[in-house]
Amino acid sequence: MLIAGNWKLFKGPGEAGSFARALAGAVDTAGVEVAICPPYVSLAAALEGTTGSDIQVLAQSVHWAETGAFTGEVSAAMLKEVGVAGAIVGHSERRQLFGETDETVARRVEAGLAAGLRIIACVGETLAERDGGQVEEVLRRQVGAVAAAVGAHAQLVIAYEPIWAIGTGRTAAPEQAQEAHALIRAVLDVPILYGGSVKAENALVLLSQPDVDGALVGGAALEVDSFAAIVEAGRAAAATKG
Repeated sequence: MLIAGNWKLFKGPGEAGSFARALAGAVDTAGVEVAICPPYVSLAAALEGTTGSDIQVLAQSVHWAETGAFTGEVSAAMLKEVGVAGAIVGHSERRQLFGETDETVARRVEAGLAAGLRIIACVGETLAERDGGQVEEVLRRQVGAVAAAVGAHAQLVIAYEPIWAIGTGRTAAPEQAQEAHALIRAVLDVPILYGGSVKAENALVLLSQPDVDGALVGGAALEVDSFAAIVEAGRAAAATKG
């Protein structure tokens, strides 16, 4: 069971360090993995703040090239030098706002894994795609691109994000999440996180679904108490699943 907090464009180095220290003192990681994903400039502060704990620090993206003319990008080797354990790849905001495609996501996944990073690769449909009955088509295409590039790699995690449930307050019903996760697992059998307005109030029922192996948390990961409560829900769900 992996509970990962995606901070997006929040928390500079000062706040990140304070938050990481507070979180390390607030969560019990027995039986569950915990990760935080700060902005690039806050990675070092988060790493320092989590020293002595089992909390992992991941970046929010990674480029496929080691070096080159790629302004604004960061390579896997650079992340490893800082001490980062892994990276998110292909988050819906990267796909929708910054032109990520299935091909570029697969290239980032492949490069990150080859460098020894843990990779959380994100997939998910828009509301229009869901309403249009295209959920299976979209997920098979997105997950299939990753599967074709790297297969069921030991360091690979998939995060299912129904885009219509990110930052909207809407959440996929537990049955909808389970259905999507089961479909993904049929294409690529790796751990699968649910991401889409996960909160302390709904975490346990979502994490208790048979094919849900954790959560990628957005807004609720920005407060120690709410994120710690989701971690505790993850511990409870993991214990129930054995």
